[in-house]
Amino acid sequence: MYIDSEGIILRQTKTTNGRRMVLLFSKKYGKISAGSSISEKGSSKAALAMRPFTFGRYELFKNRDNYHINSAEVLKSFYKIGEDVDKYMCASYVLEFTEKLLVEEQPAAQLFHLLIDFFGLLEMRRKKYETLVSAYQLKAMAIAGTAPQLSSCVLCGRREPIAGFSVKEGGIFCDSCQNKIPADRNVSLIFHADIGTINILKYFLDHPLSSLEKIGLDDEIQKQIRMMLRSYSEYHLGIGSLKSESFFDQK
Repeated sequence: MYIDSEGIILRQTKTTNGRRMVLLFSKKYGKISAGSSISEKGSSKAALAMRPFTFGRYELFKNRDNYHINSAEVLKSFYKIGEDVDKYMCASYVLEFTEKLLVEEQPAAQLFHLLIDFFGLLEMRRKKYETLVSAYQLKAMAIAGTAPQLSSCVLCGRREPIAGFSVKEGGIFCDSCQNKIPADRNVSLIFHADIGTINILKYFLDHPLSSLEKIGLDDEIQKQIRMMLRSYSEYHLGIGSLKSESFFDQK
């Protein structure tokens, strides 16, 4: 059966005889694995559509549980991402995070559009790329139904004053409930984030990525938010250390 879908290449691996296995995030069918003999080398329309950070249309042949990419064409190439090392690493991290978040063959159109928006904004952004990465992560977790509770204390429901953020409890906690969290609990799951940091996270959730076009976080605040989201995604989504994560650790 022949099918087609818009999509984004998440990852590809070379196999034998010039073939490769491709992990495709398709708009219609979600994350699927497909074989292909199309190489990203060359200047043909199909080759260009197999390159990283490209939004394309892919024609596939499905045989029982197997997919094969027969042809491809570019709908939008975010080629400028590949011209900047920092942008490239940020985009690679987001692709890897998205891959872990997706369920095989389960459509995720909302996340698909978010990823397209992220590529477009990252390509044009001139600095503070990590701000966009953190916003994407948080919004992606919200789409997956696992976003932290940020509007009120996760233990009692009070809105203020905020004392910190508990990864295990799944959101912010107030000063009154701070004593309810055992002192021997893993400290890496507790963050003493102030109201300013929490408001930034709330802004990420409540506004489209495009609203961050001219917003860049202070380095220390960005580092704290990165650690919070990393810990939260590992605890609640099982997304541990990613290969591309070492880039951020070196900064």
